[in-house]
Amino acid sequence: MEGKGIQARFEKLAPFLDERMRRLVAATESLAVGHGGTSLVSRETGLSRGAIIQGIKDLRDPQKIAGSKVRRAGGGRKRAVDQDATLKGDLERLIDPVTRGDPESPLRWTSKSVRKLSEELVRLGHQTSHRMVAELLHEAGYSLPANRKTQEGSRHADRNEQFQHINEQVKSLIAQGQPVISVDTKKKELVGQFKNSGKELRPEGDPEQVRVHDFVIPGIGRAAPYGVYDIANNTGWVSVGIDHDTAAFAVETIRRWWYSMGQPLYSKAKQLLITADSGGSNGSRVRLWKFELQKLADETGLEIVVCHLPPGTSKWNKIEHRLFSFISQNWRGKPLVSHQVIVDLIAATTTNPGLKVRAQIDLNRYPSGIKVPEEEFAALRIERHQFHGEWNYKLLPRTRKLS
Repeated sequence: MEGKGIQARFEKLAPFLDERMRRLVAATESLAVGHGGTSLVSRETGLSRGAIIQGIKDLRDPQKIAGSKVRRAGGGRKRAVDQDATLKGDLERLIDPVTRGDPESPLRWTSKSVRKLSEELVRLGHQTSHRMVAELLHEAGYSLPANRKTQEGSRHADRNEQFQHINEQVKSLIAQGQPVISVDTKKKELVGQFKNSGKELRPEGDPEQVRVHDFVIPGIGRAAPYGVYDIANNTGWVSVGIDHDTAAFAVETIRRWWYSMGQPLYSKAKQLLITADSGGSNGSRVRLWKFELQKLADETGLEIVVCHLPPGTSKWNKIEHRLFSFISQNWRGKPLVSHQVIVDLIAATTTNPGLKVRAQIDLNRYPSGIKVPEEEFAALRIERHQFHGEWNYKLLPRTRKLS
């Protein structure tokens, strides 16, 4: 609350202050705060730390203040923002990527500190610093409020408790050396010579030629990438489907991950924990999802534990910001001309922390509208957790796996 008071007082006085008095007022506030006051006051007023430090020096030498001159309006070095017409726009897109930029931007999942924002702006070609970013944000009316619980809507009363439950399950199984994966479907992509957002380096004057209209090409259609992300090992598997995104397709992707990547790493595994959204092909209410998982449990001998994220929280799924965002970044500006090109681009995705991804085309057909008969669903060996059994449950193998 102290920062809010500084900001309010400074805004009331600012219209009556010249450059020197602004510096002195800010310096007074900084001295009143004590340790850390310079950074706090800089953030709340938009003045640079250098100006505040100079103000403190001036306060400690009153005679120097009396003999100093006030710089006339417009004097001094021009700010970077005055020479860079796109700086403010790019900063706003980074601050709010959901409404102004890409919702799968990796920066969406970081703390938007002024240092990280300035680093990203420099990467985009701007000459700026974290102090300039702080000043621009202050001028634009941004502050650092904490989250406020005001939205009701479809938010579930036990949302936070479910996240805590998932976290406890994940930590427990990882500590036991059991596999824990996050799964989801990436948005479907048109296959063909279509525009793909983003830019890549090419010879000047020779941009990639793409179709004017985004109409599905008969015989090629769309690609449905379904992903599996191994949380403990930072590895991913993506099946690129050519048909419907169904629960059968989702579980087949998990099956392929298990035999290709999971089993070699977890040869002694007895359980597999899957974290998934509450909707889509792996939704908590989808009978076919549980039915197909039961078949996988019978086939592998694994106890398959499933924890669903609460409704409306899909963007908190680990796979979204640890795998899918980097895939989007890797193929930016490249037309996805074939399913094989999509597979190659996905498999080439890496990150500095060491993300490794494998991908494969799934040529199987997955008809939609498949119903699971009551008697077959009743035969599932499903154990529900005491806490929200509709979100948290375990499928036990119906047959003992032969060793």
